Amino acid sequence: MYLQYYLEQLGCMQLPEFLIKYLKAPSLLRLKDIGYFCGMDYASKDIYNFKEYISRYDHSITTSLIVYKLTKSKKETLAGLFHDIATPCFSHVIDYMNQDYEKQESTEEYTEHILKNDKYLIQCLKEDNIDINDITNFKKYSIVDNDRPKVCADRIDGIILTGIGWTKNIDTKDIRRIVQDMCVFKNEYNEDEIGFKTKSIAKKVMEVSKSIDVYCHSYEDKYMMQLLAKITKLAIDKKYIIYEELYSYTEKMLFELLKGKKDKELQGLIDEFENKKLIDIPKIELPEVKIRNLNPLVNGKRIK
Repeated sequence: MYLQYYLEQLGCMQLPEFLIKYLKAPSLLRLKDIGYFCGMDYASKDIYNFKEYISRYDHSITTSLIVYKLTKSKKETLAGLFHDIATPCFSHVIDYMNQDYEKQESTEEYTEHILKNDKYLIQCLKEDNIDINDITNFKKYSIVDNDRPKVCADRIDGIILTGIGWTKNIDTKDIRRIVQDMCVFKNEYNEDEIGFKTKSIAKKVMEVSKSIDVYCHSYEDKYMMQLLAKITKLAIDKKYIIYEELYSYTEKMLFELLKGKKDKELQGLIDEFENKKLIDIPKIELPEVKIRNLNPLVNGKRIK
């Protein structure tokens, strides 16, 4: 419900015409079955109780619509649409597996390879006279992506989606106000950056961002992320899957494949992942993960 309302606020009922065909790109469609919450849709309901299912496909669309709303640039909009194309099954769990706890960017190296091997996408770009290299490096567009504590489309969309589905501290009024209040300013580095016209809206965004940081730094979340990373690594080590298949399988396909293996060690870990009680999580040393700090612009100036 909240996701649909969010899409409506971004103008989903009137999608820019040029964008529609790109939503059918095979590499993008795979993301419909890659959950936004890093495989935790399959985890114990005693620890995770998401309000609604949100996919990386949803995130890709809403990010691109923010970019288009603020820039009207086809290239930047498409860079936003395909910025998460290299998201593997279980998303940032694989960064945990790769021991990239702080930046959580270890999987992005496949972006160019995936895009350049999508023949349908290549044809769409050719029809629109857009060079694929204009969308593969999404980080060159500061509206799409930039470094914290700055605000970009990827980051603000993540805050809204996580506030909708996980922390549950964003309602329809908040969504409308945030979407309507967003605009582009030149920051202190002379870069285009998303900011807000109203201080109260910026503070609401910061409040939600801080709550997400608390959730992501909670002992139970780090434990469950590490547990799924352990399950995935074990499956790779035992050659039930190869690393590259994390980028071709859907999460449902992969999880069913692993659950079907007659492997006592693997099944024991999966059973724990699916049924762990919050009170039973052991106190062990867990890695420090990235800090989701945020300091948005309000009328062109940092809020703090």
